Amino acid sequence: MSRTDPLWTPTPEAVRSAPIMAFMAEASKRAGRSFTTYEELHAWSVAEREAFWSLIWDFCGVVGEKGGTILENGDRMPGASFFPEAKLNFAENLLAKSGPGDALVFRGEDKVERRMSWDELRALVSKLQQALKAQGVKAGDRVAAMMPNMPETIAAMLAATSIGAIWSSCSPDFGEQGVLDRFGQIEPVVFVTVDGYWYAGKRIEVGDKVEKVLDKLPGVRQAIIVDYLGTAGELAGRIARAETLESIVAAHPAGELSFERLPFAHPIYILFSSGTTGIPKCIVHSAGGTLLQHLKEQRLHAGIADDDRFFYFTTCGWMMWNWLVSGLASGATLLLYDGSPFHPDGNVIFDFAEAEKMTYFGTSAKFIDAVRKSGLEPIATHDLSAVRVISSTGSPLSPEGFEFVYSGIKKDVHLASISGGTDIVSCFVLGVPTRPVWSGEIQGAGLGMAVDVWDDDGKPVVGEKGELVCTKAFPSMPVMFWNDPDGAKYHGAYFERFDNVWCHGDFAERTGHDGFVIHGRSDATLNPGGVRIGTAEIYNQVEQMEEIVEAICIGQDWEDDVRVVLFVRLAGGVELDEDLQKRIKAKVRSGASPRHVPARIVAVRDIPRTKSGKITELAVRDVVHGRPVKNKEALANPEALAFFADLPELKS
Repeated sequence: MSRTDPLWTPTPEAVRSAPIMAFMAEASKRAGRSFTTYEELHAWSVAEREAFWSLIWDFCGVVGEKGGTILENGDRMPGASFFPEAKLNFAENLLAKSGPGDALVFRGEDKVERRMSWDELRALVSKLQQALKAQGVKAGDRVAAMMPNMPETIAAMLAATSIGAIWSSCSPDFGEQGVLDRFGQIEPVVFVTVDGYWYAGKRIEVGDKVEKVLDKLPGVRQAIIVDYLGTAGELAGRIARAETLESIVAAHPAGELSFERLPFAHPIYILFSSGTTGIPKCIVHSAGGTLLQHLKEQRLHAGIADDDRFFYFTTCGWMMWNWLVSGLASGATLLLYDGSPFHPDGNVIFDFAEAEKMTYFGTSAKFIDAVRKSGLEPIATHDLSAVRVISSTGSPLSPEGFEFVYSGIKKDVHLASISGGTDIVSCFVLGVPTRPVWSGEIQGAGLGMAVDVWDDDGKPVVGEKGELVCTKAFPSMPVMFWNDPDGAKYHGAYFERFDNVWCHGDFAERTGHDGFVIHGRSDATLNPGGVRIGTAEIYNQVEQMEEIVEAICIGQDWEDDVRVVLFVRLAGGVELDEDLQKRIKAKVRSGASPRHVPARIVAVRDIPRTKSGKITELAVRDVVHGRPVKNKEALANPEALAFFADLPELKS
């Protein structure tokens, strides 16, 4: 039986002291009327976007030149232009603070623990800024990184964006082809990497992969090798264009930082789609849109302030890394962790939280579920009194996960489930510190975000599943897709379903509490453990194997998560034995990443395809889940769908 009472309700004092209330008071002054509820504030923020986003700039103290115009072509999506006269620099806003206090605290499993003050961070950024300029890096050039979530990664990003270069990153567990599928499209001029990393206590060197990647990135003028395992010098010696970070910073003494102020829409990040229908799409995000959206979400929705100690468990291949680093703009200390969250055991992140007095604890729904299933009860073993917010994203947090947070982690905490994506490098729906938390529900739509749930006819629905949409333009919409000169890929990704309305590709439901439930993706993107991955990246690996004629991959809903299921059509005389399954998994692991490895592999006689020859992942997924398949008439071989129904291999 579902609960009829909220899991948590903020105290009157917590509501009064929340930064969103100070913002609400300012909004009331500007609007000339009194807002007393979040619903009223949100309605104003969507109806009066110019006034709202102008107030966000002022309230959050954005460093830059605002200009007189706030929004042009606001009725066009895409095509709206926010702050078209503004000039700012992203890094300048993130480095506004200085002093001896902690800017970054880093733990790399149980191998490394380091601190970096604001002054030390600024000094390292200065040295890297000089090194990039010495290589001729200028505004608009791309700097790519294959890095762990460590202080040097943040410093390199800040150095690149300080001069207007565009930053793009992935994690070092990506396979060679996974790296090249991304960075090969954007042609970086500088490549930042490590000599290796630790995961689950294992030392993993990446030198051979770095050499192969650089061989296929001819535009790279310099590779910067960061020492993590103690072999950076040896690796740099093998690569003609490489130099260690240590030698680079020695050549450039720290000096006064300079920041190039550029237009609001100037690109700073390239993030990548999951590669569902081909190589990943390159999603370009703006400096101003990213900054304003993150400031709004972190200051108002998350309550992040100058004395906060802000943690999110993430890799550099996930947009939550980009979201986390923006916490510097609020003066927060960032707590960074790289490695397995279960090494040496499931207490490691809670140990970190207790030791560093973590105030904002960000993680994935999968992590919460894993802790729950492990039998751990941090509420009884750790002092988490400093934790004010626990945030969950990546995949929908189950009602059981919601309830475990309060019974097994901390009783008095704001549980903020959030959802958005790489596409907007931010959130559509997220926590609201003045509202109760209801089991299984995200608390509300973000301020300034005209979020709704529509049925197939484009009509708003409450209490039933539909498409998550946003009906008005917002600042963190992508500037463009890279290598998409006419905007066709961009338009096709979000605006084909409903004209002039952003359709995000999530199955969602609006609740009676004005909250939201995300039921998963409505497209073919896979989301195991909350990490978005694409089927094409798996196909690129397995279809190189002579035993496999072709493959199709889906995400199967399983135990409050999604697991990757790979179906293969085998060559004549080949059997899917244990040895072949192991080799398929090894191929996917080494060529794509460990996250792409299928949980189940099943041999089938045929794979359904459209009349134009495209395999139909959505149709297979519907059959596996017992749902009716739409548009069977579009299939060249609809009889093949029968091979995917009621498979015993998918019952356990």
